[in-house]
Amino acid sequence: MDKVPIQVDGRFRLGDVLGSGPYAVVYRARNIIKDDAVAIKLEPIDHSSSMQCEYCILKNLEGGVGIPCALWFGRELTYHALVLNLLGPSLHHIFCTHNRKFSLDTVVNLGDQLLSCLEYIYSHNYIHGDIKPQNVVVGLGDLKHTAFIIDFGTAKEFWNTSTGVHIPFCQGQCLTGTPAFASINNHLGVELGRHDNIESLTYMLIYCLQGSLPWLTSNQEKLSSSSILERKVNTTIEVLCHRIPVEFAGILIYMCALAFSEDPDYNHICSLLRPYNRDLIFDSLNHSATRSPTVTQS
Repeated sequence: MDKVPIQVDGRFRLGDVLGSGPYAVVYRARNIIKDDAVAIKLEPIDHSSSMQCEYCILKNLEGGVGIPCALWFGRELTYHALVLNLLGPSLHHIFCTHNRKFSLDTVVNLGDQLLSCLEYIYSHNYIHGDIKPQNVVVGLGDLKHTAFIIDFGTAKEFWNTSTGVHIPFCQGQCLTGTPAFASINNHLGVELGRHDNIESLTYMLIYCLQGSLPWLTSNQEKLSSSSILERKVNTTIEVLCHRIPVEFAGILIYMCALAFSEDPDYNHICSLLRPYNRDLIFDSLNHSATRSPTVTQS
């Protein structure tokens, strides 16, 4: 592996490793000019990189609640470098440290925040493509109760702004994102629509409430995508939502009924969650260690 630079863009000094994926590594870093902490994602330039596209998407989404702030993108030695604001731990990390289960209030609060964030992303014509606990993080300081969606490496436009039409329905696509939380259509190679991200979000909320999903093994065995799909299609909504509020089943039934290019009714989905939204803070999600967005394993 090529030598990792000590600094990026002459002003960001690299520190500890915060996370890694197949090709990219995320480091804690410090802006030596402003003396503040940031996160830097490095990826060797000999790999086909989506980081420049991710930077452009984040700049287009800049200012939205729950959207990371992209500070700089460029090349440093033999690496592509993306500089981001430093955020807190991932939902996956918090979930594991809270005995792999959240309260209903926490899950509903997450759902409400993340649905609003997805609606904002959709309003800018993007689909995220990989909603899962590792790609949701909480902020730091005053934002410690705010959920952020990270890792836009698989995001894509669903609306052709030049023609003013939705991308066409098609099949034969590769699975995008993580099989455990992917929509069934995603598994089947159908072009992703807005409902697919919300189906993934609903799976994630059920996972956080139940502690697992029927198509995952208790010993965290690595299952193939085809095995997960087989279990997923054979799991009824009734079984999936056993012992949790019926409104979660209602969201899945509603999402399954949407047409490919149809815009979800966000008010309707929120209304299903709203009776349970009694607490606007997370389950004592206090975190003393500052962590950045992690580069996820696909």
